[in-house]
Formats: sequence, C-alpha cells, structure tokens
Amino acid sequence: MSAEAAAAAQAARGRQARRLDFRGQSGVVPLARDFARQALYAWGWLPAATADQRAAAEDVLLVVSELVTNACLHAEGPDELLIARDNKVIRVEVSDRGAGQPAPRTPHRAGRPGGHGMFIVQRLCLDWGVHRTPGRSGKTVWAELGAPA
Repeated sequence: MSAEAAAAAQAARGRQARRLDFRGQSGVVPLARDFARQALYAWGWLPAATADQRAAAEDVLLVVSELVTNACLHAEGPDELLIARDNKVIRVEVSDRGAGQPAPRTPHRAGRPGGHGMFIVQRLCLDWGVHRTPGRSGKTVWAELGAPA
C-alpha cells in the first residue's frame, strides 16, 4: 500500500497524524506548541466551541510543552514530535536520544520549584509511557489524552 493510500485509509478511520522534526531547530518548546496548536486548528479542536473543548485543547498544549521541555532538560533535546488523533484519543510522542527514564517525582511537593512535568502529564492523561527500540539509543515518551465530547 502506498503512503498516500495508507494516509487516506487512516483518515477514513478518523486517524490523522503530524510530525515535526526538531533537528537543527532552536526554541523548540514554543515551536512545538505552535505546531500542536496548528494541528488542533486543522482537526477542529480549536477554536473551541465550549469550555470543555477549550480545556481539552489547553491540556494537549501543556502536555506537548512538558514532554518537549523534559527532553530538553534531561536528554539533550528532542528529535521529533508526533501528534496523532482519532475520534477518541489524541496521542503525543516526543522522541529523543536520552537513556533516562522519566517518572513523576515522588513525593510530589507542589510548593517546590521544578520537577512537576511528569506529574502534570500523569494527572492530565489517560495513559503515558516510554517506548524503546531494541538496538537503538534513545526513547519515545508518549501520552494519550481523551478527545473532547
């Protein structure tokens, strides 16, 4: 199946995806947020018709910011952002070359500066995790959020 046919089949099932390559880019956190915002507009999540839809879109932008920021702080920066959606879920993936394992800081202390990124991701998302490809360095940190009603 050609790439065009695969994309058409995914669109027919309601799945759409966009990728952003960060290599050679600077200012990657605002770049990632702008890219995600453009995807949300293209997919009809923005402008939001209701407060719940606006909150869902803001949650996506916050998760994108947190995952990209973590890649900058702990993994020499991100390589790629994938944002994909179907009718029920939006998935955010940030790939980097880091070997570390992200985890919410425990115990979480709200008044302490820093260390809130994965706690925020954990609280906002349906699920999240880390995917590693055997034989390759780096990882992909992914998170899934529910689509607004």
